[in-house]
Amino acid sequence: MALRNYLVGEVAEDFADGLLSRREALRRLTLLGLSVSSASSLLAACSDGGGQSGAAGATSPAAVGTPTQASANPGQPVRFAGPAGELQGAWAEADDAKGVLLVVHENRGLTPHFFDLVGRFAKEGYSALCVDLLSAQGGTGSLQDPAAAPTTLANTPPEQLVANLKAGIDELERRAPDAKVGAVGFCFGGGMTWNLLQVGEQRLAAAVPFYGPAPESPDFTKAKAAVLAIYGEQDERVNATRDRAEAALKAAGLTYQIRTYAVAGHAFFNDTGPRYNAEAAQQAYQEVLAWFGQHLS
Repeated sequence: MALRNYLVGEVAEDFADGLLSRREALRRLTLLGLSVSSASSLLAACSDGGGQSGAAGATSPAAVGTPTQASANPGQPVRFAGPAGELQGAWAEADDAKGVLLVVHENRGLTPHFFDLVGRFAKEGYSALCVDLLSAQGGTGSLQDPAAAPTTLANTPPEQLVANLKAGIDELERRAPDAKVGAVGFCFGGGMTWNLLQVGEQRLAAAVPFYGPAPESPDFTKAKAAVLAIYGEQDERVNATRDRAEAALKAAGLTYQIRTYAVAGHAFFNDTGPRYNAEAAQQAYQEVLAWFGQHLS
């Protein structure tokens, strides 16, 4: 699944779950390159789900936007050198780091959730950096239109996104030269984590893609990371890429584990979003920490 197609599917799914109006979904789909007729046909195909009050498995409205695992010390804004100019990011340093983590954000960019998340990882002993892949546009915070982040990411060449993430690993190595490096990405960021494995980023000792779409023809033979791939049982769209991801992991001879959480959908880990599943998120977090503890410490 190409990342642009994945982002188109995100809009359709948000419409089907009642998170976007038809008018807003049409606008976002045309920004992503679809014609009005193609966008209309796509929305018509999932119109039975449109207009519903929320997504399956979602939290109550009162719970949305209220993190239940918030870090007491969220990450701080940082700037560092990238391949084509300065990059922005969120950084949190552990007191006695067991390893370092590259955190890859969702298609909405470097939102407050990811400042919180790097802080949570630091509290667990992993210094963490989340690269703002919208740095060239002035950073996520400078974008006023909620459709701008996914549209810009879709229009950015994948090799440029990968290069910026590699620069994030450079920065992690500069800050902690003796530490093993792991990566964890969510949704779009999960797809980018798979892409780091696809290009053979050998500095990664461990990788955890959360419900990320695997490349169309995955080949991880140049990678070295131990991979924990996490999916939600109800996330049919991304789960359609799971078998080919596992086949590629097996063909590459990598250490890996596939984990699918019951009664959980896409983006179930994000405790500021409407699809948050507290039980699955907590279980997944503990498994991620155990995975990094095994492969980064």
